[in-house]
Amino acid sequence: MDAIVSLIGNVGFPIAVSIYLLVRIESKLESLTNSINNLSSVINTMQK
Repeated sequence: MDAIVSLIGNVGFPIAVSIYLLVRIESKLESLTNSINNLSSVINTMQK
């Protein structure tokens, strides 16, 4: 039983931190993707 608690303590914390960071970065990544798409559109209109 102590081994299971120790395993959850050692593995659970990094998993929780990873999930938190992925959720937090996901919105920023989506915003960056939209900005790159907008920039691409502006560059295409300037070339025409």
